[in-house]
Amino acid sequence: MKKLSYEEIKLNRPDLQELFRLPRFPVVTVLENIRSLYNVGSMFRTADAARIAYMYLCGYTPHPPRKEIEKTALGSTESVPWEHSTKPAAVIRMLKNQGFTIAALEHTTTSISYHTYEYSYPLCIVVGNEVDGISNEVISLCDVSLEIPMFGIKHSLNVAVAYGIVVYHSVMVYQSKLAQ
Repeated sequence: MKKLSYEEIKLNRPDLQELFRLPRFPVVTVLENIRSLYNVGSMFRTADAARIAYMYLCGYTPHPPRKEIEKTALGSTESVPWEHSTKPAAVIRMLKNQGFTIAALEHTTTSISYHTYEYSYPLCIVVGNEVDGISNEVISLCDVSLEIPMFGIKHSLNVAVAYGIVVYHSVMVYQSKLAQ
């Protein structure tokens, strides 16, 4: 085993022009009222790594250009298609009209574990504010609520970490369905 250098890793990655010619996974995300610019940057970086189709930054979620977002995004604000909307419910309604299954990443009375859910695509994953979660208005528009099992004293993970777990899982499930 030998650790790969940055140059060796980069040889196997597409450049920006090639990336936009590659198909994207049929997963979009809605970030509702995220407060931390660093969390937003981290979610951009995860979205790039998972090559999801689109990100909607909604409500008061900060959006590029911001140096604090770039600090953690490391350029992925240029490689992930995104837009900002002040109206998250309108974005959800639009996606539902386009045939997306809307999955809230939230603790609700009917939430199920993200790894036992039978994913359908195209898929929209909604994440909410670091303290208050997803608004009741947006929850009422979701088809399913997913949660990450917690085994310690805390009831949730950092929103960017939770986002990464569920986004990657949804992409891996999609890939496995394609392989069947």
